[in-house]
Amino acid sequence: MRNKRLFSSGILIHCYQNTRNGFLLFHSVSDYLTLFTRICIAAKTHGVVVVALCFMPDHLHLAVIAPDSESLSAFVRDYTASFSIDYGRTWEHKGPLFNAPFGSALKKGAKAARTNIIYIGNNPVERQLSKTAGEYRWNFLAYRNNPCPYSEPYVVRRACGAMRNAVKEVKALHSCGKPVNYGFLKRICKELNNTEKQQLADIIIRTYSVIDYDYAARFFDSWDDMLSAMRYNTGSEYDLNEVFIGKSDAVYRKLTSLIIHSGRFEDIHDIFALTDAEKIALANRLYAQTRVNPTQIAKFLHLKLLPHD
Repeated sequence: MRNKRLFSSGILIHCYQNTRNGFLLFHSVSDYLTLFTRICIAAKTHGVVVVALCFMPDHLHLAVIAPDSESLSAFVRDYTASFSIDYGRTWEHKGPLFNAPFGSALKKGAKAARTNIIYIGNNPVERQLSKTAGEYRWNFLAYRNNPCPYSEPYVVRRACGAMRNAVKEVKALHSCGKPVNYGFLKRICKELNNTEKQQLADIIIRTYSVIDYDYAARFFDSWDDMLSAMRYNTGSEYDLNEVFIGKSDAVYRKLTSLIIHSGRFEDIHDIFALTDAEKIALANRLYAQTRVNPTQIAKFLHLKLLPHD
């Protein structure tokens, strides 16, 4: 029998989800955007305040405040199910993406809340994905004071027709309460160059975001004080046991670059269509080239390891 989830209305709760088999969830910007927009829409639907959010390669963290336990569960269920269906149909993935039930821990008191917010923001620093929490794109901290932190400012009169149409479609989709999906992103990005794709990613995040940055800052003297706290403290999480493989998650960027530049795959997700034998052969080549932890290579390729491995 599962333990009853601890919940208290108005109290910050840390939610944690990791993937089945430890497989990587995020291989490209499209993965991040399709899940992010679903989380934002589900939060609005169920009255959930998102205080902090961080996407890591094989798991995600959220600090939220929900009106009741049922709303919290419905919030997680909705974005998890919606994303899993889109991901499965697009990349022919069978079975659930996330372990269930999701992990959660109450953070009673300002000190516990501060420590948890710092911990979530610093996850990418701990895994060597960025030097500071504010530099990492997928904890969304940079978007608090800058609408386009990872791209050039979007100026309508200077944009090409394809870019203007893409932005209009994104805003129309958002106004209808619908998330972006893989098919939509592939279609509207087809005629965009890399600079425009980065602009569009920033616009999508800015358009959909429901992250309550000011609520997070309330636990500190100011927003800048919060970022400073993240620079000097890692934070902690005693209620959820995170298990990390390898010393760094930056190796996944190296694996992505090697595979894309090999010229064998048009899209990084095409590796999922390989047979297990082909994945093993590719894993061996990647290991010979990089000496990356074999388990991390297996996670990246969605290659199940035998129990004794």
